[in-house]
This record gives sequence, C-alpha cells and structure tokens, in this order.
Amino acid sequence: MTLDALIARYDRRIPRYTSYPTAPHFSPAVDGASYRDWLRALPADGALSLYLHVPFCASLCLFCACHTTVVRQQEPLLAYAETLEREIDLLADAIGRALPVRHIHWGGGTPTILPPAAIEGVMRRLRTRFDVLPGAEIAVEIDPRTLTEAGVEALAAIGTTRASLGVQDFDPAVQAAINRHQGLDLTATAAARLRAVGIGSINLDLIYGLPHQTVDGVIATVTQALTLDPDRAAVFGYAHVPWMKKHQALIPESALPDAASRFAQRQAVEDTLVAHGYAAIGLDHFARPEDALARAEAAGTLRRNFQGYTTDDAPTLLGLGASSIGALPQGYVQNQPAVPKWRDAVRAGELPIARGIALSPEDRLRRDVIEQVMCRLEVDLRDVAARHGADPATLMDAAPRLQEMARDGLLVWEGYRLRMTPAGRPFVRAAAAAFDTYLQDGAARHSAAI
Repeated sequence: MTLDALIARYDRRIPRYTSYPTAPHFSPAVDGASYRDWLRALPADGALSLYLHVPFCASLCLFCACHTTVVRQQEPLLAYAETLEREIDLLADAIGRALPVRHIHWGGGTPTILPPAAIEGVMRRLRTRFDVLPGAEIAVEIDPRTLTEAGVEALAAIGTTRASLGVQDFDPAVQAAINRHQGLDLTATAAARLRAVGIGSINLDLIYGLPHQTVDGVIATVTQALTLDPDRAAVFGYAHVPWMKKHQALIPESALPDAASRFAQRQAVEDTLVAHGYAAIGLDHFARPEDALARAEAAGTLRRNFQGYTTDDAPTLLGLGASSIGALPQGYVQNQPAVPKWRDAVRAGELPIARGIALSPEDRLRRDVIEQVMCRLEVDLRDVAARHGADPATLMDAAPRLQEMARDGLLVWEGYRLRMTPAGRPFVRAAAAAFDTYLQDGAARHSAAI
C-alpha cells in the first residue's frame, strides 16, 4: 500500500491519549464531594505531582486550543493568583496532611503573565502546605515574547528546573497567519536569560500543519531552533477544530496543508532532529540521549500525562486553577473551566470540580495498555492483564483493527503481543485507539491522527 493510501486510511480524528478515558467522557456525576473522598483516601506516603493552570495570555494565537483568555490588566491576574493560593489551602485541608511533591508543572495560557511577586507567592503557599521534596522538578511553560528580567528572576527564585519555550514556527508568513510574531533572536535571548540564572533544561515546542507551512519551511525552523541547543523538543500537529475554538475560523482552511503534506512536514521535522543527535521519544517528543526523558524511554519507565511524555511516575496528579485536570488512583477530575465559576467555588470554600470520571477495573486495564502502546510502542497484553488480575481475552476486541494495521506493515501482532514497526510509529495513536471502548468513529471532538 502506498504512503498516501495509508495516510488516507488512518487519518481519523482520535484522541492524543494523555488520559484514558479521555476528557470528553467526563461527567458532572463526579463532583467536589467525590474528589474530597478520593483525596482523603490518598496514602500518607504517596508522592504527588501538581499542575497549576494559568488561563491568560497577552494576545491570542489563532492556532491555540487551550483554555485561555487575553488579559492586559494586572487586577485579574493578581486576583487569580490570590484565588490559586486559596485553592492550595482547600486542597491541603481536604487531604489533611502535607504529602510529598516531586513534580510541579505550570501551564496555560501563559503562566509567566502573572506578576513575578504573584508567582513567588503561589510557590510559597505550595511549599507551606505541601512537602515539596528537594530535587523536585519544577517546570514552567513560557512565551518568550512576554518574558521579562523580573520574570526570569522570579522563576529562579521559585526553583524552576525546566523551561518550555513556545516556538511553533519562525517563518514570518506562518507567524502572520497565526497571529504570533516571534523571531529567533527574541527566543534566543529568552533561553540565554534562563540559563544565566541556572535554569539549564530548555524545551522547545514546535508545530507542523500550520497555515502556509511547507516541508522546506519546517526544516528551516527546526534548523534555527537547534541553534538554541535545546534539551528536548515537543513536535505537535496543529489541531484545526474551529467548531470548538471559534477563533480558529480566522485561519482559512485553504491555507492548511492536506494530510499528505502534514505527514511530510512531520517526517521532515523528525529526520532533522534525529540527524542532529536527538532521540525520538514516543509519538512526538525528542530529547538528547543524555536527557532524563531519553533515559526513561530506554529504561521502559516513560509515562504519559496531560503535559505529554514525562519522567514523572507519581501515581497522583492534582490540578489547580480553572480548567485544570487531576488524575488520581480512583479517577479523573476537572476544575470549572470558567474563571468566575472556579473563583466563586473556591471563595465559598468548595473544591471547584465541574466534572470527572470514576475508573472501572476495565478502564484501568485499558488505560495501562494504551499508555504502554503510546510510551513503549509495544505491549504484551498478557503481562498487563496479569497485573490487573484480568483475562487478556478481554482486550481482543482490538484484534480486527490491529490485524489490519499489521497487514499494512505498521505493526507486528503476534498472539497477545503488539509492536509498532518503524514505519508505524507515526500511526501509534491509531493502534492505541483500537483498545478505546469509548471512541466513536467520526467524532469531531478530537484532532487528526496524522
């Protein structure tokens, strides 16, 4: 089968599988009371990870599908930080003890849009109410266009160990089409400032499939990005979902590459990064061989959560801030997405949960299978089923789809063992989807698989 035919066959809209079940299947049946019960049941010695969501940006990038709003005044930012501190107290009180934390991730939006003093205040409250362990990873997503010297100093003061810089694309025509003007020099200055204060681990976020992008253009962007000497790169396909994110309708579909062109761009980015010594990690991450992410992939300990691929193996991730999602042994919870509703709940002393899902035994089994497929590009269903006390035959509803992919040369399917081939790695989401009993064909809520 030709590559074009493969792309046409497998370019369905399917989840990125940063959770299972995925967020569209959350419901209000899981609420603040459910969450409180789950928090009380956390083991006293169980390590946590924390995610803080800051849903504000100085301007709106048209490609963005995140929960964010443009804010240009200080007052709502200060009010948000103050409410974050209150939510930290609510969460700590509900748990009833200062559990150890070994990973903190600030995401958005643009976390560094908060005033430096507010960032430091939130971290002080976290350290007061939780046992943030020495050596904990503290990662922050950064828009280089709005990063100030004071902001850099605040990031150093809170102990930031890893910074993720949004790049997307350096081509001026692409930047104009997505309303994000950001030159290489500006990005290089941000990286240099961060390194100068001891934040040595730098990640870059790149996107393919944007309007007016070409294969030559993405190669040029990656080549320029590599002059910044990043430790990692995350390479995402643009998700055009204007029915969910209305501002994306400002991007003319005629300017978007077709599926075959998207695939060629993705492959060009990968080839360029690998040629410069980066290891391919899972579906869409790349890292220097000595980086912790590459070491985790080699050791078989790579994990996947709402931030993508990670070395974080804590069994519990708690979300803070509007729209943030938490993952606990019992299930998933999501905070109120709208800032006013989130704020009002917190100020009323309530855990601001909007929805969630409690995991069934089969959900847990399939979650672990899907995560192994996404992280290791292989899985032995007998091994995973044995850990769950389940019959691997439960998972054989995936066999017809996997056999089709095997016939197409995308994976090897032998008995209960699946292994993606090198040609199949870009199609790994399709293999993971074979185990998803919630997925409906043709669902428009997900991004394209290629």
